[in-house]
Amino acid sequence: MVTVGVEEEYLLLDAATGVPVARAEQVRQAADRQPGIDGSEVQRELLQAQLEVATPVCETLDEVGAHLGRLRGALAAAAAAHGCRLAACGAAPFADRLAVPVSDTPRYRTIHADAPQLTDEQLITGMHVHVGVPDREAGVAVLNGLRPWLPLIVALSANSPLWNGVDTGFADWRTVVFSRWPVSGVPPHFDGAADYDARIRALVDTGLIGDTGQLYWQARLSETYPTVEIRAMDVQLRVDEAVMLAGLVRAVAATLLIDPERVRAAEARPEALAAAVWYAARHGCTERLYDPGTGTLDSPPAVLERVLDTLGPALRRHGDTPQVEPLLGRLLTEGNGAVRQRRELRRGGRAGLVDLVSSVTDGTGSTGSTDSTDEHTE
Repeated sequence: MVTVGVEEEYLLLDAATGVPVARAEQVRQAADRQPGIDGSEVQRELLQAQLEVATPVCETLDEVGAHLGRLRGALAAAAAAHGCRLAACGAAPFADRLAVPVSDTPRYRTIHADAPQLTDEQLITGMHVHVGVPDREAGVAVLNGLRPWLPLIVALSANSPLWNGVDTGFADWRTVVFSRWPVSGVPPHFDGAADYDARIRALVDTGLIGDTGQLYWQARLSETYPTVEIRAMDVQLRVDEAVMLAGLVRAVAATLLIDPERVRAAEARPEALAAAVWYAARHGCTERLYDPGTGTLDSPPAVLERVLDTLGPALRRHGDTPQVEPLLGRLLTEGNGAVRQRRELRRGGRAGLVDLVSSVTDGTGSTGSTDSTDEHTE
């Protein structure tokens, strides 16, 4: 059994305008006082309009979903008590002219001092999936094998099309914003754990980055837990979509651990993977998808059919097929978060969008209206 854990980041938005508000500490303290919430489960993030939650280590996707639902509900109630709404969109759709202050910790103050403009623009939120590995050597093998899967994961999870009140033209603007940090994007190939450790130690020792927390690759080894951490995803509108992605990522990692030949493909060159991630961020699921097995672009139904065939044994072994396969099918018909945000903005305007990204987050709303004429339009 490959264990899994999920971290989610959220934005705090003004209930009326949808503009990020700096109330993270008040909301965090209010959530910590709620029954059934452990104080360690809700954490500060870089900016005071962001919060992060972390599930315990889970063996089943049902556990993941239950924890995320519990944590989202607690934070949504705490946010409402302080006049704001919890939102699970990958980038702030609207913004004020004033920057949101950083959280008051030495590390975050240092990051802001080093890159003030970039820090001020980090109004983005992601989802991180930790999958358990036996040791760092196995972790590096999984990390290497994950590289061609990252463009697909970006495309499926895209949920950040809007920025500063405009449509960016990208399904996943968060990936574009994050790519401006010095150590970001698809990780390089490593020749084992010793090579990985030596190369990240060199980055820190030379002062090029402040600490290993500034390894912003889309996948990396955790320095705290015996896990590989996949960081390529936008936070998801709905809990069941987050659960689906966690199951998909676990299936990839489990297959790489148990049957690596099943997912082995020709080594993709770094420039091809970088271009594939950019393509995925631009188009999401509305155009072609990058096939991790062939290294080519193909129609979404064709790629996902091959993906499910490849990952089928791992999905069945963990009991994850019911939470993954139907949700992937729904994604193809209803669109991912980026498609639904755009659709709701056209239908309900600013107020409708704010309601979508917050009511779906806390489980009180629908997934947004369906317009069959444009449900695949980016």
